[in-house]
Amino acid sequence: MACSIAEVMAAIGDRWGLLIMRDLLLGLTRYDDLRRSTGVTNVTLADRLKTLEQSGLIERRQYQTRPDRYEYVPTEKGRDLALLMQAMVQIGDKWRDAAHEGAPLRFIDAETGHGLKLVLLDAETASFPARQSTVEAGPAGDELMRWRVAQGAKERARRSQLRPDEAIGVPDPGRP
Repeated sequence: MACSIAEVMAAIGDRWGLLIMRDLLLGLTRYDDLRRSTGVTNVTLADRLKTLEQSGLIERRQYQTRPDRYEYVPTEKGRDLALLMQAMVQIGDKWRDAAHEGAPLRFIDAETGHGLKLVLLDAETASFPARQSTVEAGPAGDELMRWRVAQGAKERARRSQLRPDEAIGVPDPGRP
């Protein structure tokens, strides 16, 4: 099928694949953290991680031997999904607002602290300066969302101390 949407959906797989990618893009990397965050069964999580790896969206890296333990990090192709995630957050927040519920997650400009949102631009004439962004739990973020954000921040900090060839950075959702 000649459809870009179908191509992305085929790579992600299903709802679980999308939720796992959400957590990976937030910075979670360990199997147990992914399991806790999503509530997915072990069988489903293992299957979706394998699918995401085969699709080229994530890379499995060994971080411990005896016993062997692995972490999962988004590849460049996987980091491209940050834009999709941000769009979904923005739409979900609009729907939640209509139901008088708050935002569980916010995309923030790391320099100014201001919220970020996606907008349509003329592809030929518009440009945005590249800036760093981050995420924070929103006003309606529950305990699990606050944990995801905090745990992801710890993992991003840990990876930032690795050699550049060992770490995959956190995507800038505002960068195309």
